[in-house]
Amino acid sequence: MAELNLNDRVVVPDGVIARELDGETVLLNLDTGIYFGLDTVGTGIWRAIRANGSLQDALAAVEGDYDVERDVLRADLLDLVSRMLAKGLLQTA
Repeated sequence: MAELNLNDRVVVPDGVIARELDGETVLLNLDTGIYFGLDTVGTGIWRAIRANGSLQDALAAVEGDYDVERDVLRADLLDLVSRMLAKGLLQTA
């Protein structure tokens, strides 16, 4: 797979469910049994990805929420999405 960038779009596969509790989220791939926990920042990114699909739009949606440089947030978003893609919790569109 080519390196992930902000021009990519991702979608949640049909077999993936998410449950949020107290600002944190647990993702579960029902097909593989793989699960993944997200802290509050990860949950905010997850919400933005689900709402936007476009990683560029997701970054724009969350950058005002956190006191962090855009490049750091960009790297964190791409790293998180890469890990979720590897676990089958997201797929490129």
